[in-house]
Amino acid sequence: MKFYNTLCDATEQQRQKLLNIPQLQAGATGDINLEAYIAFLTEAYHHVKHTVPLLMACGSRLPQEPRWLRDAIIDYIDEEKGHEEWILNDISACGGDAEAVRHGQPAAATELMVAYAYHTIERINPIAFFGMVLVLEGTSIKMATQAATLIQKNLQLPDQAFSYLTSHGALDIEHMKFYESLMDKVIEQQSQQQIIHCARMMYRLYGDIFRNLPLSKSINQENVQ
Repeated sequence: MKFYNTLCDATEQQRQKLLNIPQLQAGATGDINLEAYIAFLTEAYHHVKHTVPLLMACGSRLPQEPRWLRDAIIDYIDEEKGHEEWILNDISACGGDAEAVRHGQPAAATELMVAYAYHTIERINPIAFFGMVLVLEGTSIKMATQAATLIQKNLQLPDQAFSYLTSHGALDIEHMKFYESLMDKVIEQQSQQQIIHCARMMYRLYGDIFRNLPLSKSINQENVQ
């Protein structure tokens, strides 16, 4: 079996737990209020702003060979530059205070997820960071475009309030094809296991960000795990 398939199979249980979080399900059906959407964008900003620095940290710690992995990091950096500014623009379009978000602090769950990503790169194995890539981009494909359409319909917000979600729903489909090809080149077993471990942890940590978002009144509070 190719490693990408092995990775998906090995993390399926954690993925399902993430997808079953009430806040994430509510977003996917558009059943959230403006407060919850801005809260989601706020936490997205505070982890997306680390995407390029994380990729740079990962690239700086990779060995000279294999070259394809270093080239992949460069491609990812080119694709991810400036996405945090899209989120701030979305917050402004929602009537939120983008500058307050820019200079504010993330929720504890967001800070812990980002810290674990740096820890993985610096203390475990830089290639293990691709476990985080699976979680963030794979979830975007599953939810982003559908969520944007339904949230917009529910909240009657302009198109300018959804540049982050709509762009990532489309972009990450292509990213995941690229990602699959990269993971199938990872043949060293220890690196494979470290990627799997990182992905499992990231499903939990990313899930905690959603679990701490406000719930709309229509969601049964007892469903929160």
